[in-house]
Amino acid sequence: MNYSGIKYADMINGRGIRVSLFVSGCTHKCNGCFNKDTWNPEFGKSFSKDTEQEILSYFEKYRSSLSGISLLGGDPTYHDNLEPLTNFIKKFKIIFPEKDIWIWSGYKWEEIVANNNILGLVSQCDILIDGKFDIKEKNPNLKWKGSNNQRVIDVQKTIKTKSIVEL
Repeated sequence: MNYSGIKYADMINGRGIRVSLFVSGCTHKCNGCFNKDTWNPEFGKSFSKDTEQEILSYFEKYRSSLSGISLLGGDPTYHDNLEPLTNFIKKFKIIFPEKDIWIWSGYKWEEIVANNNILGLVSQCDILIDGKFDIKEKNPNLKWKGSNNQRVIDVQKTIKTKSIVEL
């Protein structure tokens, strides 16, 4: 898996102060995407054990200031990203159980639950912003999403109630 960048002390992509990991690889190729370079799964740097440790060390150092981690892209639910991100997030949750995990996906919730591999990653997260960016529904006044068709979903409540719970 490759990533295009890590944004430390990010206050835009989720609640509070966060670390945002922008992964590479996306098949959705939304018209108007702000991050087209990340469509290519080979773009950026390799997500190595050193990269993981860099993120975990940052959380150790600034634990009291950070709210959580955000996974964006590209698309974290792109097939090449699933296993490495799932493994990393499981480790992250053990070390930092009090931190929340936000994830963005071009897939809708209904598509995610129909795919066990994608659901395996998303079910480890707390908040999902689902759906493709739609330039026709672009709205710069929205929090955490770019277009009106996207939803901000509380993953754990949605799984528990078996009904979509939006923030």
